[in-house]
Amino acid sequence: MTRKGAVLAAIAVLCWLPLAWSQAAGVQKAVFLKCGRMIDVKVGTARSNVGVLVKDGAITDVKNGFEVPADASDAQVVDLSRETCLPGLIDTHTHVLLNGDITAADYDEQLLKQSPEYRTILATVNARRALDYGFTTIRDLETEGAGYADADIKKAINNGAIPGPRMQVATRALDVTGAYPLLGYAPNVPVPHGVQVVDGPEQARKAVREQIMYGADWIKVYSDRSYRVTDNGVLDDIPTFTLDEMKAIVDEAHRERHKVASHAMGLNGVHNSVEAGVDTIEHGNYIAEEDLKTMAARGVYYVPTIFVGEYVAQGRAAEGAPVWVKMLAIHEDTFRRAMKAGVKIAFGTDAGGFAWTVNPAKEFASMVKWGMTPAQAIRSATMTAAELLGWASQVGSIEAGKQGDIVAVAGDPLADVTVLEKVDFVMKGGVVYQK
Repeated sequence: MTRKGAVLAAIAVLCWLPLAWSQAAGVQKAVFLKCGRMIDVKVGTARSNVGVLVKDGAITDVKNGFEVPADASDAQVVDLSRETCLPGLIDTHTHVLLNGDITAADYDEQLLKQSPEYRTILATVNARRALDYGFTTIRDLETEGAGYADADIKKAINNGAIPGPRMQVATRALDVTGAYPLLGYAPNVPVPHGVQVVDGPEQARKAVREQIMYGADWIKVYSDRSYRVTDNGVLDDIPTFTLDEMKAIVDEAHRERHKVASHAMGLNGVHNSVEAGVDTIEHGNYIAEEDLKTMAARGVYYVPTIFVGEYVAQGRAAEGAPVWVKMLAIHEDTFRRAMKAGVKIAFGTDAGGFAWTVNPAKEFASMVKWGMTPAQAIRSATMTAAELLGWASQVGSIEAGKQGDIVAVAGDPLADVTVLEKVDFVMKGGVVYQK
């Protein structure tokens, strides 16, 4: 290649790079969005013909009409007058380092045949996919055997090295001996585990400290396993940690001003988690009435992850675990009871549990099918999710002073929530990533 050709090629590459690179270098143009409709997630209704000004990554003005403010005459104008604008979506339960584990073989192959480095490369692609789907913020709930790679992915995004959503991460997660894959191998064959294995309160406390030291924003625990449906329709389980162990984990995390997310699907796992004082219940296929009351009273969030259960049930049943199909009806009943009890329900998908080529926004339709209005489902992925993360002052609604995280769709998600599966405009921190 000639020198001139090399220069032209370099210019072409630079022109292709997303605007995030300009942001990382501290150069960012003001943007004025002309939104034909804008959803006010606080009240669950839409406003027509709204102008939104974003400067230096933050929303500075939300006004009626499309007249560009005088002090922003040089702003880049984006015409979304045929679109509905919403706050950037938030998924509070993802796994960017996992690429589907419908069967045990899927999971084993990723841990045994893919290096952590290769999985991290794939995770950067998944992070970009999340952003393109309209999720400008995610809480990634453990790396499934890839160590602390999620903390580095978050760092790379924050530093502008790669595009992706804002992240809070849980690193390795915690479980006890004999309770979490990889399992079933000969005793003389050492295999990796998808979690950090700890036994006893002191080991648990040390693991919490270690994970926080290496970048964990959240501590995640696996609180139960081995599910079965009793004759009276209760999803029974075997709890993993003792109550003393769980209390030690929660106490240590809270002492260090971190929160605890509990994977708890059945009766005992949920109850022990609530008793120990966790901050979120993940999945929660069955939650007893008293525990729902306690969750509502204490402000414990419920992240139901409905779609992934529907998605994997048939695969798990084919492997000889038909209980997963039975769990769907139990889960729907729990979801409806949680709404009635006033429990805070936040949007989470378990993306990574299903392939990232599947749009996680399918969770919205599942929530509406089980009783939420479209407005409630949208709020669960915006304001409520932001509150769960402790970022309500930064993200979750389109208001002056908040981050410039805005997405748009061609239809009306308040009438048909499935249009959120077709986001065609994504802005994060004032930077347009997709248009």
